[in-house]
Amino acid sequence: MAHLTYRPSRVKRKRKHGFRKRMRTKSGRAIINAHRRKGSRRLAV
Repeated sequence: MAHLTYRPSRVKRKRKHGFRKRMRTKSGRAIINAHRRKGSRRLAV
């Protein structure tokens, strides 16, 4: 049988989509700022 495609890992989640990863690139910082403007409770994972 095939396994489920989504196999959650907190470490991988943070490393791929975390705040520190976003802040590394210019476009990532743009994403964070867009979330700030929108008023999101969570800016990143």
